[in-house]
Amino acid sequence: MRVNVKIVLALAVLGVLWACKSDKNPEKTEIDKKPNVLFIAVDDLNDWIGVLGGHPQAKTPHIDKLASRGILFTNAHCQAPVCNPSRASMMTSLYPSTSGIYFLNPDITESPVASKNVVMPKRFQQEGYNVSAAGKIFHNAKGINERHIPNYGGNFGGFGPMPEKKISSYPGHPLWDWGIYPERDERMPDYKIAGWAIDQLTQKQKQPFWLGVGFYRPHVPQFAPQKWFDLYPLESLKLPQTIRGDLDDISPYGLNITRLRHVSPKHDWVIQNDQWKPLVQSYLACVSFVDEQVGRVLKALDEGAYGKNTYVVLLSDHGFHFGEKERYAKRSLWEDGTRVPLIIMGPGIPEGRVCQKPVQLLDIYPTLLELCELEEDSKHEGISLVPLLQNTEREWLHYARTSFGPGNYAIVSEKYRFIQYIDGSEEFYDHTKDPMEWHNEISNKDYFEIIEKHRAQIPKEYHEVLGKGSTGHLSYEASAEQLGIE
Repeated sequence: MRVNVKIVLALAVLGVLWACKSDKNPEKTEIDKKPNVLFIAVDDLNDWIGVLGGHPQAKTPHIDKLASRGILFTNAHCQAPVCNPSRASMMTSLYPSTSGIYFLNPDITESPVASKNVVMPKRFQQEGYNVSAAGKIFHNAKGINERHIPNYGGNFGGFGPMPEKKISSYPGHPLWDWGIYPERDERMPDYKIAGWAIDQLTQKQKQPFWLGVGFYRPHVPQFAPQKWFDLYPLESLKLPQTIRGDLDDISPYGLNITRLRHVSPKHDWVIQNDQWKPLVQSYLACVSFVDEQVGRVLKALDEGAYGKNTYVVLLSDHGFHFGEKERYAKRSLWEDGTRVPLIIMGPGIPEGRVCQKPVQLLDIYPTLLELCELEEDSKHEGISLVPLLQNTEREWLHYARTSFGPGNYAIVSEKYRFIQYIDGSEEFYDHTKDPMEWHNEISNKDYFEIIEKHRAQIPKEYHEVLGKGSTGHLSYEASAEQLGIE
């Protein structure tokens, strides 16, 4: 687990300074009722933000400021390293192994288990909240956000705008493109989504609100205007840390499930075409661009009537590789694939605190219910994080669990990561000594008891795979074929 120690230590100071500044605005009015919720989801954002230290040059002043005003969870993980199952899990508080939603399809409504759970936006609507959202909150497939979100404001162009022809030379999937485009921020869907959110926050609300703001960048295509690329000159840009032979202690299945039938560029192609730095630059440019949109939304919240009575949650749906383990994109059970930013701020939450306990995205739903003093849902598999919001150092016996298809799991504790694949092969990493996960210690007898504790967290039963045809489905099937499994 990588953390920028200097920035983390500065969070408390920033929090105090912000608190002093906020106290100078007593004239603001608040809805003296239930607290509001501002739910900000950033697509495909890994730990490359300032306060998480995933990339030493990442410039994200607005997200960093948000962290200084609340609790930053530095050990938060998705339940599936791909958009649809991660968001379905978060919005139902069910593990993929329970719902059967492991890959880019199906929707929640097509799962016999998940369809019985009330998704988060509709639960808040049932509780008398004015619920609305724009952008990518659930998966981006046609009609899904409209189906699950009352008063859905639209996607404002989604992954667009798109140039007439590809900017990069990569011949693969049309969304896999990167470079400088368009010429102005105002053409970007995320800029428009932020503008929509600002409009909502400046309107007079007669009810408490649940407001979802789903940003599309830094998901591919990784386009942003020139000024964001200027923040990261290629000549001084640092590449992710890697070592030779990093894959030597990974099983054939562990390699196959992260490579077979995937659509992202292969490492050999990236190196041969001298695209490693341009890929990193484009991603960082997109991250800084979306950070600016987050800042615009938070500024509207602070300057309006609802800042003191609103819980803000900022998260991503999964991580992203940029050459680590010689791969790119999501869909892995390693740290770079599962670790996500998670920040929670609001009334009564201490400022500038950092929590290193393992937490999960499916914990957010029960957490918000408790923060808003709503009745818990017994069908939820997530755990309320309110105890950690009250005391980040309290005893926490829970683990974080991620799956990529049934039988493939990562189990994360405060110091360790354990991975088990369906063929029985395993990996174990000690983050106190090896935060980059370069050395698989599964055969080290010194860790025997610790490994057994992690192994005990693997579910004994799991739902069959639902849906078909997506990249995850195809990779899972192709990897199984290599083992002779039908």
